[in-house]
Amino acid sequence: MSLLAKAQRDARHLQHITPESAGWRYIGFDVWMLKQGETVTLESGDRELCLVLVAGFASVKTRHAEFPGLGGRMSPFERTPPWSVYVPPQERVEVTADSDLELAVCSAPGKGTLPARVITPEEVGVEHRGKGRNQRLVHNILPDSGEADCLLVVEVYTDEGATSSWPAHKHDTPVPGKETQLEETYYHRFDPSQGFAFQRVYTDDRSLDACMAPYNHDVVMVPRGYHPVAAVAGYDSYYLNVMAGPDRKWLFTWEEDHAWINSDDYPRR
Repeated sequence: MSLLAKAQRDARHLQHITPESAGWRYIGFDVWMLKQGETVTLESGDRELCLVLVAGFASVKTRHAEFPGLGGRMSPFERTPPWSVYVPPQERVEVTADSDLELAVCSAPGKGTLPARVITPEEVGVEHRGKGRNQRLVHNILPDSGEADCLLVVEVYTDEGATSSWPAHKHDTPVPGKETQLEETYYHRFDPSQGFAFQRVYTDDRSLDACMAPYNHDVVMVPRGYHPVAAVAGYDSYYLNVMAGPDRKWLFTWEEDHAWINSDDYPRR
């Protein structure tokens, strides 16, 4: 099975990934492109949702709450933190586009212990990581310190010609206090929009070793292994990451051969 989910170009429902279609247990991921005034209705069932307004403005209504007039950016490449909405299981949610809207729907199994809530841009942790040609801007939308049952959600910006999710790291083997088992999806966007990146997903024994060139709105699925991304010259990269697994903690292991890039030996003088 391919780890690359191509976008349904010019469609209203660009991406539809389920645990069954991905061949794993936890993550579901959808992208909707709505015109101003259009509405999409979602049933959370036994899953929790994180609705991320990737671009545009929207009003969100559940059975028990209303969140009108959300949104603050018309493109992810404005590099401002997004507005998001957490939705618990057993909810019916209506999203109405107050402008043209790019909506990501992240899902994972939920317990129903938390109410629906807005995650404002002010609540999103902003980090600058790395150095040299390995710098990136990170927006922590739903980190492991935030309230959720299973989901982890983050967005990452990588400048043209640079790398991210690098040095290579993995989170596929439960080792108490050191590494957690987390599935992951990468929803890719590029500026200019005709761009692409290179992403590799591979394990130590190379029983999994896949190289892909995701284009705008494509999704790369990471069931296990290392998963670095390289942005090509001329095209800035954005991706929205969703992670979920049996333990809601982001603990990972660096690939030993490349861990030196975290040291003072990089960048080389």
